[in-house]
Amino acid sequence: MSHEAESSDSKGAVKDFSTAILERMKAPNRLVVDEAIHDDNSVVAMHPATMEKLQLFRGDTFLIKGKKRRDTICIALADDACDEPKIRMNKVVRTNLRVRLGDVVSVHQCPDVKYGTRVHILPLDDTIEGVTGDLFDAYLKHIPACEER
Repeated sequence: MSHEAESSDSKGAVKDFSTAILERMKAPNRLVVDEAIHDDNSVVAMHPATMEKLQLFRGDTFLIKGKKRRDTICIALADDACDEPKIRMNKVVRTNLRVRLGDVVSVHQCPDVKYGTRVHILPLDDTIEGVTGDLFDAYLKHIPACEER
């Protein structure tokens, strides 16, 4: 009895499961992680055709699910230089999602994201050792207070 890694679909065509990984991904919301060009922690870039398939527009907020039940919300930007099944994100976003370059993430619409009214930024003890002076002037003053995200 021969146990080959083959199956037939409803049309009668024979599929070879040993080469199935080489086929393109069928789910349009599953994208391959690629290196970002811009170093913004809240923005990811996708090809415009990919954004159209996902019904996302420039500036939309959406949910990205990574590994180990990790997810984050980012802002979508179109990038013609990005390949079609890929999503470009910087190292901070990849670390938050626990993914590496070449891993697959899933993208989901998240239309009901509320604007924040207040942000509390608290330092960790080990990060401010040896820092003298005002922490606001040293770390936060250069961030535009009126920037809308």
